[in-house]
Amino acid sequence: MNPLCGRCNLVVYPTEKVNCLDKYWHKGCFSCEVCKMTLNMKNYKGFEKRPYCNAHYPKTNFTCVADTPENLRLKQQSKMQSQVLYREDFEKNKGKGFSVVADTPELQRMKKTQDQISNIKYHEDFEKRKVGGEGPLHPPGNQGAYQPPAASQNYHYEPAAEPVRQAAAAPPPSAGKRYRAVYDYSAADEDEVSFMDGDVIVDVQQIDEGWMYGRVERTGQQGMLPANYVEAI
Repeated sequence: MNPLCGRCNLVVYPTEKVNCLDKYWHKGCFSCEVCKMTLNMKNYKGFEKRPYCNAHYPKTNFTCVADTPENLRLKQQSKMQSQVLYREDFEKNKGKGFSVVADTPELQRMKKTQDQISNIKYHEDFEKRKVGGEGPLHPPGNQGAYQPPAASQNYHYEPAAEPVRQAAAAPPPSAGKRYRAVYDYSAADEDEVSFMDGDVIVDVQQIDEGWMYGRVERTGQQGMLPANYVEAI
């Protein structure tokens, strides 16, 4: 038995049958629902089992929803549920990938010891660079003054054969350079030297971009001094 057309409900014979959208159509009845343009299997678009052309195909429109008190309440509730799930996951995973370490007095002592070891190493390297790679210098009367940190064994630290200097090192070989102080300067550390505006600094050697080593001609004292406080003579 021949089926009925999906539009005109008349019998559709095999010679004019179009099988599409789960229905049978006459070729002339298979047209756009809006403009009635005759369609074929290549240019039709189906919507709710009805044929449409490309121009009249129904488009999806978004609906604007007002922020009513009820919607705001639902939004807040959804956000709270998300935070609850996050906290549950955090509690479950806590301690698996990482652990929270409290800043206990023991950890503070270990951190301070590590800082002291780092400072000792820095001064040793600085002395070696200043005297041309000869080892650290030590002023007389200070032998044995250095005591290794009590907790250094925790870091497998072995102090150098000689104790670290506690005061300014001996002057390096004279380089013959002379500078004049343009500002007053008061030593901020025991390995620095104080001078006044107009003092002549002799035997000056450049340590790095910001510091020099020299001897104040007026007082005979020697040590490190800032490079931007003096000018070459």
